[in-house]
Amino acid sequence: MLVKLFGAAVQGIDATLITIEVNCSRGIRFMLVGLPDTSVKESHERIVSAIEVNGLKFPRQQIVINMSPADIRKEGSAYDLPLAVGILAASGAVSSSVLGDFLMMGELSLDGTILPLKGALPIALMAKKNGFKGFILPIANAREAAVVDGLEVYGVNNISEVVAFFNGKQKLQPTKVDLQREFREGRAAFEFDFSEVKGQENVKRALEVAAAGGHNVIMIGPPGSGKSMMAKRMPSILPPFSLEEALETTKIHSVAGKTDLCRSIMTSRPFRSPHHTISDVAMVGGGSYPQPGEISLAHNGVLFLDELPEFSRNVLEVMRQPLEDRRITISRAKFSVDYPAGFMMVAAMNPCPCGYHNHPTKECVCPPGAVQKYLNRISGPLLDRIDIQIEIVPVPFEKISDVKSAEQSADICKRVVKARERQLHRFRGREGIFCNAQMSGRMLHEYASPDPTGLNLLRAAMERLNLSARAYDRILKVSRTIADLDGSDQVKPLHLAEAINYRNLDRENWAL
Repeated sequence: MLVKLFGAAVQGIDATLITIEVNCSRGIRFMLVGLPDTSVKESHERIVSAIEVNGLKFPRQQIVINMSPADIRKEGSAYDLPLAVGILAASGAVSSSVLGDFLMMGELSLDGTILPLKGALPIALMAKKNGFKGFILPIANAREAAVVDGLEVYGVNNISEVVAFFNGKQKLQPTKVDLQREFREGRAAFEFDFSEVKGQENVKRALEVAAAGGHNVIMIGPPGSGKSMMAKRMPSILPPFSLEEALETTKIHSVAGKTDLCRSIMTSRPFRSPHHTISDVAMVGGGSYPQPGEISLAHNGVLFLDELPEFSRNVLEVMRQPLEDRRITISRAKFSVDYPAGFMMVAAMNPCPCGYHNHPTKECVCPPGAVQKYLNRISGPLLDRIDIQIEIVPVPFEKISDVKSAEQSADICKRVVKARERQLHRFRGREGIFCNAQMSGRMLHEYASPDPTGLNLLRAAMERLNLSARAYDRILKVSRTIADLDGSDQVKPLHLAEAINYRNLDRENWAL
């Protein structure tokens, strides 16, 4: 008997429909075709055990299974459930009358328990798009998939529940999620708040500007000056997730298997902080079976690179294209996948190997030329993509011991949100442009042209401070954001003056 049922293959952050055909006939062979990988081929043993432990009989017949399209590689153990149900339906142990109405995915343990899978959300979105009545999957992933409106999502614990459901002996209760309510209530207070940061008002202002315009930022300062502390608080001042951003980010984390199974959707912006020993593949994504890298897991959030010069040069160089395009393409011989990579990069570094160059009280012990050599570990093209470069000095004792609370993140966030709203209004109708950091050179002339007084200030600053030519566009972008925070339509000289102060590393004598 021949039966057809359906599963899914995840490619990138989207899912593709997989048709599974199972035919039972006279013979004793078991054949599985359609480009399955090793974990799919090994499903035979898991399926046999799961079926027999639950009091069912594995058919002693020739079983031929085809998974189409045959040119798409089928990866992972999540095909166990549809394969097992297909075998039982082809042998007559399960009714096949409504099999085609449902999409099924899930890994089987030897006792028939259905284990969690990766990519439940993109699979559910694909199931709805293809008009399926319902989606049967592990109960641990049910809330994640249930955010898709218009699709019945059934979470199951064991294969016996699925068999009883198709045979009409048991009803499954669909999982329901009030997406709007959960999304609204999930916007809880952040663990870290800028009110806990003593002093460093100029750095907090720079981070506010970076958040308001989506600018990449690097902090240079000695150990213990608060670089990591402030970076961890960046998500607390970024604009709250929109529902569309939350769904897109949840899809990426779902594919990577990094979603919180207790939540149906991500409600706060991601903060990723990879160690400096990370490989280039782990950073940008890829591998034999491509998976999202750290830059994609940080999509719509913050990627924090602590001790930036300690990262491998290959790792830093492969980030140049994603920083510009906000996407990363992983190409292989037979296929390629795209992952979003619209992150905000926050980097931190010591000013020199010993950490005390330009320290107000401690002497730098690095030999001559060591500071410039340390800085040269970061290439010019990568530094060119960092709009704000801010130097940090240690907090004096008077500030550390001050019991007065600093400004809260919520207050800073309100100003950031207002500035972002001005940018969204300005760039409406321009596809792919959402913030000032994404402006092209032509748009700079349209939206960020300084008046004659500001132009003279900028010329004088570039000549007196020996700023590099690449600093010009960055200063205009940042000054446009400062003007937005100030509620000004025109970029004024005071906005340019503040933006010039955020180009520390462009000064030719900084490392001397």
